[in-house]
Amino acid sequence: MTAEKGQPSTGLAPRWKRYVYDVMAAEISSLTRYYDRAIRWPAVPGDTGYLFEQVDCAVKQQINSAIDLPDLRQERSTRTAIVMNGSLNYDLDIRSLLTFIRARLARTSRLVVVLYNPYLAWLYKLADRLGLRSSGAPLNFLTYADIRGIAKLSGYEMVRARRTVYFPWRLLGLGSFVNRFAPVIPFVTLFSLTSIIVLRPVIREEGRRPSLSIIIPARNERGNIEAAVARIPDLKTEVEILFVEGHSSDSTWSEIQRVLDGYEGPLKIQAVKQIGNGKNDAVRLGFSLSAGDVLTILDADLTMPPELLTQFFDAYCDGLADFINGTRLVYPMEGNAMRLLNRLGNVFFAKSVGNALDTMLGDTLCGTKMLARHDYLRMRAWRQAFGDFDPFGDFELLFPAAVLGLGIIDVPIRYLARTYGRTNISRFRHGLMLLRMTLVGIFRVKLRKVP
Repeated sequence: MTAEKGQPSTGLAPRWKRYVYDVMAAEISSLTRYYDRAIRWPAVPGDTGYLFEQVDCAVKQQINSAIDLPDLRQERSTRTAIVMNGSLNYDLDIRSLLTFIRARLARTSRLVVVLYNPYLAWLYKLADRLGLRSSGAPLNFLTYADIRGIAKLSGYEMVRARRTVYFPWRLLGLGSFVNRFAPVIPFVTLFSLTSIIVLRPVIREEGRRPSLSIIIPARNERGNIEAAVARIPDLKTEVEILFVEGHSSDSTWSEIQRVLDGYEGPLKIQAVKQIGNGKNDAVRLGFSLSAGDVLTILDADLTMPPELLTQFFDAYCDGLADFINGTRLVYPMEGNAMRLLNRLGNVFFAKSVGNALDTMLGDTLCGTKMLARHDYLRMRAWRQAFGDFDPFGDFELLFPAAVLGLGIIDVPIRYLARTYGRTNISRFRHGLMLLRMTLVGIFRVKLRKVP
């Protein structure tokens, strides 16, 4: 870990309070360890700096006043987290504060805010009277509705919210057990001591639009290759198409070569043969070979109309989110594009995974997803620590997108029936695999281990 000038040394704090901070720091670190820098906002009364010291990040920096906040607006691929421990609970004009900070942020910046539980305001006041807290009582207590509304007024979106610390003592491991499993117990979730909130500034791309790489995994899709190229819309930027051919039994590879040889348009097109197996392996290979600032996936069956890539890319460039996810479950589907059992399964997994990630998701299994290259590199690092568990590739993108506070938005598409070939999906075998991955998400994200 590298420390910049101004990083605090360990502050004095009672042992029980250090445990509380350790639990909070573990939650904050699940995000910041994949960021490039963390900045500690000026401390409120009673903040010794111990919490920030326990936060895991490659570079950490402390500022002593608001005017010392660096100008981050020129950052494009650097992610900086500004950690605010209780700061909003001691401010009487939160909107003005957030607006001031936003003027110096890039779209890649995030505010990581520790909030005290408004339902336990009486407990903080009692602790002050008993001398258990060295700082004065907070000036205000914010509900999720409060912070969400103020954030929106100030040009932010609340992209992540996690309640932490239900039991403030380690007590031979009992505290760790309670703090891990309490988040899934109804009603109990209302009584955490704190919440960790992540705010994303809503900032659109200005000037040149980022370049885009479109990865098209293709296995037994000979009849769709030419249309996949011809139907790519004008996205008003540099666009690269990369076909990844996956051991087809028809003449998909020769068809890709024919289309490439005859193409004379503005798109840069290349193709590679897959060495491994499965769509996820194909996507990983395509991402590793692509050159665009922004990456997306287009299934070669064209059940997601290529023309709709405009809506995905506009949503990204307008700063509406840093992870754009397709959803097939809004509009009526064409013909037999998705059987009833498959549709019910997709709804189930969307709700289950959304609950595990504390994120609203309309569809987890739509093949088209869009994200920045620099964030994909962070996802790869996250996957190395989390484990390689996803043969399809949807969850290993969605899980870190939620954990890292990227901000996810669904773009509705009309799911079309195939015009060539057959699906490679096995409803029951793959359904069981998806169920296993959902359970992995619940136990390793929702029920993350705590100190």
